Amino acid sequence: MSAPETALPAAGRPVPSGVAATARGGWWGFLGSAVNAVFGYLLVALVTRTLGAHGAGAVFTGVAVFTILGNTCKLGADTGLVRFVSRDVAMGGGRHVGALLRTAVVPSTVASTAAAAVLFLYPPAATALLPALPAADAVTLVRLFSVFLPPATLTLVLLGATQGHGTVIPFVGVEQIGKPVLRVLIAVPVALLAPGVLSLAVAWLAPTLAGALAAWLALRHRRAHRGTAPAREAARARRGFWAFSAPRAVSSVFDISAVWVGVVLLSGLSTSEQAGIYTAVGRVVVAATLVQLAVRLAFAPEISRLLAVDELDQARHLHRVATRWIVVFSWPLLVLLADFPGTVLSLFGPEFAQGAGALTVLSVASAVNVGVGNAQTVLLMAGRSSWHLAVTGAAFAVQVTIGVLTVPHLGALGAALSWGAAIVGENLVAAVLVRRHPGFTTVDGGYVAALASGLVLTALAVVPVRLLAGDTASGLTLGITLAVCVFGAGLWHFRTTLGVSDLVGVLRRRVA
Repeated sequence: MSAPETALPAAGRPVPSGVAATARGGWWGFLGSAVNAVFGYLLVALVTRTLGAHGAGAVFTGVAVFTILGNTCKLGADTGLVRFVSRDVAMGGGRHVGALLRTAVVPSTVASTAAAAVLFLYPPAATALLPALPAADAVTLVRLFSVFLPPATLTLVLLGATQGHGTVIPFVGVEQIGKPVLRVLIAVPVALLAPGVLSLAVAWLAPTLAGALAAWLALRHRRAHRGTAPAREAARARRGFWAFSAPRAVSSVFDISAVWVGVVLLSGLSTSEQAGIYTAVGRVVVAATLVQLAVRLAFAPEISRLLAVDELDQARHLHRVATRWIVVFSWPLLVLLADFPGTVLSLFGPEFAQGAGALTVLSVASAVNVGVGNAQTVLLMAGRSSWHLAVTGAAFAVQVTIGVLTVPHLGALGAALSWGAAIVGENLVAAVLVRRHPGFTTVDGGYVAALASGLVLTALAVVPVRLLAGDTASGLTLGITLAVCVFGAGLWHFRTTLGVSDLVGVLRRRVA
């Protein structure tokens, strides 16, 4: 069976429907990821410059706990909805979507409300998480975060359902544009008029309710014309949903905890200053991998749909093309970060340059992460949530073990070493498992071209500058200039092999 062709790039070559849909969604995702990165950076810079590393560490420790709990309490339902809604729409016209939504929303709402109640009613948890703050301030801060936990969790679940319907626009609009922009717009006057840990925490939390409302409205519009399924079919769909989502519920805890556990360990075993520095490092690294996130948003429902209708050849092709897009646009940024970490971090403030070693470590680890593409997404959309749980659980155990041993002595660098080891191990194992099932390979001629243009040419231009000029602003400026030149030349030379022509062609068609 061959997939329909829905777009024509500039050269006139037809683009498979899965690639075209992923490219369209990828452009939206890239726009959202770019806005999220810029405004996320602005917010971190504003908070750190207003409160210093110590105060910022307290705020972002609260953010870390809030984010971990929110992703825990959704119970894997968002990923389950991406997979099952996309499959149901492709194979059954969306008849089971209503039952799937009820199955996902009720347990996640109950779980998040229970977690919020525990945080609100148990003050010792706050003082344990934030020992550097006065006890009253710590309790108030944690209670603030607890109040907003249920709507934040519900938002993530609802947005998972909208992705399953084949659109990334609601997710991009709410999580990547709406909330980050509103946070900065609220935080600026707060920082000028009433700077403080509690007031800036409120600024971060305030857009949560608007996000939940927007997600509900977007999903309601998508479901306006869907049918319903018989009760027996709906019950069968619910059982299948939780058989997949239960392992994912646990692995999603490991996923989000891996991002934030370093902040928590630093707050408890080192200092709030080191926690603030590490938060800035993590923000920069996440920004450098925004292309991977952008592609993944559109890639997940498309790969699920193709696997559901047995389009294995198209699914494998989509995985290879999407991986080329990710690596060719991510590696140059990671090369620059690894070579000029101190200069990049000094933009947050002079004390943040202490995190240069941590940023270098995580840049190298992230190069491995983007190098395997969306291997972990393929595992999940192929229904192998138990495999994904085993991989993420082992990686998180490695991270916590190394973190406990190194953070008291090395601070932010120890947290980075622990996370970097987990990233490398987790992604390499996922790549091996994806090759086993559903038989996806990553390395081909296009991947070699991505390696040449995204990594080798950029490194050849940037490394000599770093050796001659050092980790300085002038060196970074010259490095960026040379990297853009050589990368642009390589991208033009390999544009067809890399699938860049497909990206540009789909965008031109969209604009037309």
